[in-house]
Amino acid sequence: MRTKFSLLVIALFLNIQLFAQNSENEVVNTILSGYTARSFTVDPVSDQDIDLILQCGIKSPSARNSQLWKFTVIKDTALVSQTVRNATPGNVMIIVSGAEETKEGMNVDFDCALATENMFVAAQGLGLGAHIYTGPIRNVKSKLLEYGIPTGYRPIAILQIGNIENSVDAVSSASPRKSKEEVVNFGK
Repeated sequence: MRTKFSLLVIALFLNIQLFAQNSENEVVNTILSGYTARSFTVDPVSDQDIDLILQCGIKSPSARNSQLWKFTVIKDTALVSQTVRNATPGNVMIIVSGAEETKEGMNVDFDCALATENMFVAAQGLGLGAHIYTGPIRNVKSKLLEYGIPTGYRPIAILQIGNIENSVDAVSSASPRKSKEEVVNFGK
C-alpha cells in the first residue's frame, strides 16, 4: 500500500511540475510536455501529417544551409519490424541519412540530429507519438538498398511515428529527467 501511495505522490508531483511549466507559446508547451512514445495504436499516420513532419525536417537549420540530408519514409510494417522492436502497423519510420562526403567544418551528424529533432517536435505538435533511435541504424546499414537509402548517404537516425495509445501520457510513460541544477552550468 505504501508503494502505491508513493507512486501516486510522485505522479501527482510530476503532473504539477508538468503543468507548472506552461507558456503562452504552443511550441514551448509542446517541447515541455513531450516524451518518447513507446505505445502506439494501429491507426495509420495520415499522409498529410507525414508531409507536415517532413516539411519541418526540411526547414531545420544546417551548417551553411547545406541541407546534406535525405529523409527516407518507410511505411511497410515488416520492414519497420526488422528495424525497431515495438513496430506497430500504421506506424511510419523516417530514416534520416547524411551525405558521406562533406566540406571541412561541416558536421552532417549534427545537422541530421537537428532535422530529426524538428520532426520529433512536429509529430508531437500534431498529437502523434515519436521515438528517436540511433542503435538500430546497424540494421539499416546492412541493407541500404532494401531500405532505399540513396547512394552517397549513410543512415544516422531513425524516427518512428505513430498514433499514441490513449492510456499513456508523459507522466506515466517518461523516465525521470535530471534536474536543471544537474545539467545547467553557468560560465563566467
